[in-house]
Amino acid sequence: MISYMTILIVEDDSDIRALMSFHLKGQGYSIEEAKDGEEAVEKLSQSPFDLVILDLMLPKIQGLEVLSYIRTGCPERNTPVIVASALTGENDIITALESGADDYITKPFSPKILNARVRSLLRRSGKESSNILKTAGGIMMDRGTRECMLNDEKIPLTATEFDILMLLIASEGHVLRRAEIIEEIKGAEYHVTVRSIDVQIASIRKKLGDMGRCIATVWGIGYRYAEE
Repeated sequence: MISYMTILIVEDDSDIRALMSFHLKGQGYSIEEAKDGEEAVEKLSQSPFDLVILDLMLPKIQGLEVLSYIRTGCPERNTPVIVASALTGENDIITALESGADDYITKPFSPKILNARVRSLLRRSGKESSNILKTAGGIMMDRGTRECMLNDEKIPLTATEFDILMLLIASEGHVLRRAEIIEEIKGAEYHVTVRSIDVQIASIRKKLGDMGRCIATVWGIGYRYAEE
């Protein structure tokens, strides 16, 4: 069982939704998705979220109505909200902020900008310090302090090894291609051979000891983390 902060992405464009989900999972967040305003309201009424990323132009229920629900009818009315919209007009931004949005980001935006806005808002909301990822096998990763513990023993990971392990665990068993791992932790412009990931993985496995077996090689594709 993995325990870490949960973000709800409300976005009708499946490609944008998938992209945001992928990059935020790489930062150690648990992600829920809603493809329209109606689904968003249903999810918000059933479960608390640490943060919501909200599009404005949504099917069924518009984004501003969802925002109004969060601030007036939602069980967690202080949930931080980032509006992510293609609407760039001054009036659109002012309306969203005055309706209760905590931040506003215009499309298109880079994943690094999104990650920075999320971290900033969580920090201002006093939630960032609780962003700790834990697994049933005893691994604990603190994104704030950049420390990895295994059964209360500190594992001396390098910065890159920490990012790779965090990404694999946060991907919840999904297979990640080597190229995806490089792009997520280094950026699309970083020039390195995909085989360098193999070297990093081998080092992580060695440092984790018996738990290193949880990092499985999917031949011809990449890697996945699973504790079964």
